[in-house]
Amino acid sequence: MNFLLPFPFLAGLAAAGLVNYLADVLPHSLRLTRPVCANPHCRQPFAWGDYLLLRRCRACGQRRGPRALLVIFLLVSVSLYLWFEPPSRLGYGAGLLLFAYLSLVALIDLEHRLILRGLSLAGLVLCAAAGWLLHGWQSTLLGFLAGFGIMLIFYLLGLLFTRLRARRLGQDPKEAEEAFGSGDVTLGSLLGLLLGWPLIWGGLLLGLLLYGALSLLIILGLVFLRRYQQHAWTMFLPLGPGFILMTVLMIYFPALIAALLPK
Repeated sequence: MNFLLPFPFLAGLAAAGLVNYLADVLPHSLRLTRPVCANPHCRQPFAWGDYLLLRRCRACGQRRGPRALLVIFLLVSVSLYLWFEPPSRLGYGAGLLLFAYLSLVALIDLEHRLILRGLSLAGLVLCAAAGWLLHGWQSTLLGFLAGFGIMLIFYLLGLLFTRLRARRLGQDPKEAEEAFGSGDVTLGSLLGLLLGWPLIWGGLLLGLLLYGALSLLIILGLVFLRRYQQHAWTMFLPLGPGFILMTVLMIYFPALIAALLPK
C-alpha cells in the first residue's frame, strides 16, 4: 500500500482546501462565492491561484491567517491516520468526509459563534447515514431524540441564566448574548445521530466538562491579569467545538476514551 500513500495525502489536502474555503465564505454570504481578503478595510476578492497557494492579498498585502495552515496540517494528518486506521464500519472515505464536516462546523462556531442552517441540513443526512452504519437505526434515532432533549433543557436553562446576567449588568435581556443558542440544540441532535444511544450521554457530559475546564482556565487568566470584573461576566465560549471534539474522540479514538474513563 505504500505506492498508494500519495492518495490520502492529496485527499487530505483537498479536504483541507474545501474546509478552509467554506469557512471563509459561508458565514459571510451563505453561498458559494469567491473568497475575499479578511482585512475589513479591504475585502477585495482573491484570485483563485492566490487563494489556493495562500498568497498575500494583492490589494492590501495582508497575509493569510495561521488558521489555513493549521487546517491543512490537521486534515492531512488525519487523512494519513485514517488510511492506516480507518474507523470501524465507516472506512476511510466516509471517515474523512465526516471528520471534514465536523471540523468545518467547529471552525465556524469558533470564529463566528454560528451553527449554520444549511450546514445543519447537510449534516442531518451525513450524520444519520454515519450513525446507521455505526450502530443501526434504532440507536441512531434514540440518540437523536436524546441529544435534542438534553440540549433543549440546557438551552432553556441558558435563557434563564442570560436573563439573570443581563439584570446584573443592567442590560436588555433581548440584546444579551446567550449562553446556549438554538444552534447548540441542533448540534446536539446531529451528534446524537452520530453517537447513538446511550453514548450521546457520555459525549455531551465530557463536552460540558471540557467547556468548564477551558472556562476555568480563562477566568484564572483574567484574574491573573486583573481583568475579571471587566470581562468575566461579558463573555461566553462556544460550546460546539467541545462537543465535537469529544464526539471525534469517541468515534475515531475509542481506545483513548476507554482508557480515560474509570473502570
